[in-house]
Amino acid sequence: MNINWSKITFIVVDCLLAVYLILAITAFNHPDVASDVCTEVNIHIDEGEVKGFLNAAEVKLLLQKARLYPLGDNISDVNVRKIEETLAQNPFIESVQSYKTQTGHVHINISQRLPVMRVKAANGDDYYVDSEGNIMPTTRFVSNLVVATGDIKPKYAQRVLTGIGRYLIDNPLWGNQIEQINVLADGSVEMVPRVGNHIIYLGYPNHLQQKLSRLEKFYKYGLSKAGWNKYSYINMEFSNQIICKKAKQIQPI
Repeated sequence: MNINWSKITFIVVDCLLAVYLILAITAFNHPDVASDVCTEVNIHIDEGEVKGFLNAAEVKLLLQKARLYPLGDNISDVNVRKIEETLAQNPFIESVQSYKTQTGHVHINISQRLPVMRVKAANGDDYYVDSEGNIMPTTRFVSNLVVATGDIKPKYAQRVLTGIGRYLIDNPLWGNQIEQINVLADGSVEMVPRVGNHIIYLGYPNHLQQKLSRLEKFYKYGLSKAGWNKYSYINMEFSNQIICKKAKQIQPI
């Protein structure tokens, strides 16, 4: 009897290929080896444009105080929804997402609130306002933000100063040039620049873009030639004019 070795070889190869495909599909559907306990916690914080308000160590401490830090716990007992709800109560956190993997890892992704201004009001209030107008408590971390002083009520800070803060952050020229905002009793605003010994009076801070655009041109074509310290007060309140008060000249003794 003649044996058809080529046919037998073809059948064997087909069988081996079928077995390989079954094993490959099974491995694809179960890519991770299940772990009974949480062996790693990954905390990622999106810091945004302003850094230093929250870090991974503080998030870990918050979860430990709430008895929710999952490291070493049974992975089936880890409640990622509870982790999210607990962290979302923190005033510095805008949103949080958490999930666990079959390998025993827990991932926590956090977006921070973006503070746009620090308020140190004449009545003793000290807090931050974020880009959405929310009030945030002060923290030991120092951030390079414009400081608002003067007669400031929380509603004014939320309604008015939030918009000014967002504008300054979005416009690097003024974000770098303005270091302080002073609110007067009638709600009008003065700005203190980093360069030049003058005060900028905006009046009520509406039409901010137009006023600061005119001031930029005045800086470029006026003060750059006359000198940055020639004027002590620059009034930008009116749309059709800039009123300047000359600085007093110190007479030599």
